[in-house]
This record gives sequence, structure tokens and C-alpha cells, in this order.
Amino acid sequence: MKETASFFQVLADEARLKMLWLLFNHRELCVCDFIEVLGITQSKASRHLRILYRAGLVTDRREGLWVYYALRPLQDGLAKDHLDKLRSHLAHRPDAARLLKRLSAWLRRKDGETRCVGKSASRPAQIINVAAPSGALPGGRQ
Repeated sequence: MKETASFFQVLADEARLKMLWLLFNHRELCVCDFIEVLGITQSKASRHLRILYRAGLVTDRREGLWVYYALRPLQDGLAKDHLDKLRSHLAHRPDAARLLKRLSAWLRRKDGETRCVGKSASRPAQIINVAAPSGALPGGRQ
């Protein structure tokens, strides 16, 4: 029961639902993509991605300074069924369509850049690796 409760706690956050929606519709995204499209800070994006990572819903891939995220193929029937239903439900929401439009516009602006940068940044946002040991926070804090 505890694992099931934890799974639903992960989904009980609007920012994480938005991140999952973007990943349902795009194979892989960088932290800077979430920052730009969702209008959140790098630390908030990384915290939510770390939670999704620890829940086994996303994978990460490092490329230089950047970390890219993708949905993890799920084996658990409960998670797979609920994420399929979530995807179907979100597909009919106007706010979900607006997120995809924002993502498309951002990716067009970003296209051709050699590094990730936000609209107001002159340098790339710092990215932290979400694969920290369970319970550990960036910088070794508990």
C-alpha cells in the first residue's frame, strides 16, 4: 500500500503533472526547457524532476553540463495504466494544449543554440544531477 500511496503523491503536484505532459509529447527535454515553458526556477524544476526520477517515472542523460529527461518505460501495471489514463485526460485540456504551444515556440527559439539558455539569461542555467542518493539534497545536505 505504501508504494501505491507514494505513486499518487508524486502525481499530486501541478508542476509535475505539467512536466509529465510535456514528456508525453516530446521524447526528451532539458531542464532549461521546463524552466522556460513552465516559468519556474531552476531549483524548483530540478526538485520536481528529482521526485519524478526517484519515483521511477523519468530517466536522465547527461550531455556535458546539461541533463536531459525522458519518460521511463514502465513495467508496473498500476503506474502504466494510470499514466495512460492521465495522458488521455490531459490531451483534452485547453491548458495542456497551451503548454505544448509554449514548448514548440520555445524549441523554435532555442533551435540553433549551442547551449541551453532561458529567454532572459545570458548564460545557461545551472543544472544539478537528480540522481543523488535517496534522501540526499544537492550539496550533500540531508
